Amino acid sequence: MKRILIFFTSVLLTLTALSAQDKVSFTASAPATVYMDTPFQLVYSVNASAKDLRAPDFQFFEILAGPFESHSSSYQNINGKATSSVNVSYTFTLLPNKVGTFKIPGAAIEVDDEKYVSNAMTIKVLPADKTQSQGQGGAGSPATGAETQRISNDNIFIRTSVSKTNVYEQEAILVTYKLYTLLDVAQFTEMKFPDFNGFLKQEIAQPKNAQLSYENYNGKNFGTVVLYQVLLFPQRTGEINIDKANFTAILRIQNKAQVRSIFDDFFDSYSNVQKSLTAPGARITVNALPAGKPASFTGAVGNFSLSSSISKTNLKANDAGIIKVVISGTGNMKLLQNPEIKFPEGFEVYDPKADNKFSTNANGVSGTKTIEYMFIPQHAGVFNIPSAELSYFDLNDRTYKTLRTPAYRLNVAKGAGGENTIVGNYTNKEDVTQMAKDIRYIHTGKIKLHAEETPLFGSMLFWMMFLIPLLVAGILFIYFRKQIRENADISLMKTKKANKVAQKRLKLAQKFLTEGKKSQFYEEVMKAVWTYLSDKLSIPVAALNKENIVAEMTERGIDNELTNQFTNILNTCEYASYAPNSGQQEMGNLYEETIEAIGKVEEYFKKK
Repeated sequence: MKRILIFFTSVLLTLTALSAQDKVSFTASAPATVYMDTPFQLVYSVNASAKDLRAPDFQFFEILAGPFESHSSSYQNINGKATSSVNVSYTFTLLPNKVGTFKIPGAAIEVDDEKYVSNAMTIKVLPADKTQSQGQGGAGSPATGAETQRISNDNIFIRTSVSKTNVYEQEAILVTYKLYTLLDVAQFTEMKFPDFNGFLKQEIAQPKNAQLSYENYNGKNFGTVVLYQVLLFPQRTGEINIDKANFTAILRIQNKAQVRSIFDDFFDSYSNVQKSLTAPGARITVNALPAGKPASFTGAVGNFSLSSSISKTNLKANDAGIIKVVISGTGNMKLLQNPEIKFPEGFEVYDPKADNKFSTNANGVSGTKTIEYMFIPQHAGVFNIPSAELSYFDLNDRTYKTLRTPAYRLNVAKGAGGENTIVGNYTNKEDVTQMAKDIRYIHTGKIKLHAEETPLFGSMLFWMMFLIPLLVAGILFIYFRKQIRENADISLMKTKKANKVAQKRLKLAQKFLTEGKKSQFYEEVMKAVWTYLSDKLSIPVAALNKENIVAEMTERGIDNELTNQFTNILNTCEYASYAPNSGQQEMGNLYEETIEAIGKVEEYFKKK
């Protein structure tokens, strides 16, 4: 009885395991790219016993055969744990009858009286390859055989695609370098791109280990992949040339030997062959922005929206408030300047804090820029904060547009300070009123009498008390008038603060250096150098390029060696992404070199 019980228990467990199926999965699979006049297979698979397959209307595909049904099953028992699986597949052989991209809807099937629908398929149909024989299958790759083994510029090349060749200043241009090949490319050992002089560039990240897609070009079906994409923002008008790009590829070529036996095909060998490729350049015509720029226009080009909010409109003196301004849209987002908000007198205002959330893709740079303006009213009263403006050139309408934030009215109550709080109304400019009481209690205690002292009036101390404040007031008057004149000169203020702004950016670059973040480090160093040279040399951002910097530094009498040092720093930052051996030591050397170059310019201007 004990043996019989064990036997039936084992059988029951086995049947239970066999009947236990995974969650039902019903999927469709087919090549993403197929070719005219070349059959291919579409397979529907379900991991359970099923019935009543209902295929969709294939419409642009002719059914040559099918559906052919096949079954498979497996059973495993590992350490007493039994598992089983069942798979049923339905295979159609289809022939495309039209070139284009088409969607095949999902099929339907029944499993245990429940209906399941497969995924839909999108299939791209390319024209038949003129070099491909009719007997070859087309679902896998372009033309094969001797044609693909011949290394020539007809079988492998790189095209340069430019989205626009006639643009405005600051209008984004997409440049794409795309590989077309009939050969097996093992890797690229070198990719040297042009300097893109005259442009501000923003690279577009490409997926790692990108798979080949297929495209019909000049009658051949090539395997294609995008090698590099970059958005360019022209910084000057006129004709700007984009130089050629150079590449070095390693090709994997099959060695063809004389066939001596049926087994020779199993022992094919391959060789690696180096091939130099050149992508053509391009010429871009850059037009100046139309006349009639608004006063608040600072170079923004694209399509933007503007919104703002305030933390509170009722607060007390010496309490902090925040105005948040959000700029959203697409365009030269990274060159946007913070809108200016004019706060009333008597407000302590902090430097605005900006938070950029940008994304870069083939459509341009888009996202949001959030700026927070923190302020502290120091007096009670009613205050008006005027609206801020953002003017930009709309590429869709080819016109200038101005966006404005709402104005805010603040009610500031008396803060913690007792009776000596000063109250002022800056809205209607009323006189300041002293609220403290001027009556004091009479002292009724004992009074001590003292001998009469020498009067202060007429003494030396008396006159010094008058002369010293007047002298100090005169010195302060002269100093503040000088400060007001300097503050009114925006170019001079930028020149004076150029070193401080650069040092702030270099501190952030040092942080990235310590953390080993290579791309962020080089980008921050490049921003620091561009911003420093723009402010120090009084070059507008729209006219900022290497040629103008060299010309301005030469005109100011700066040593050519120092000029070349700045040019080398910028070139190093631009090429850093393509220097696989660039390490911590090289980054540290560049950081020290940048600090040294800025210090030399500061010393030059001090002597001057």
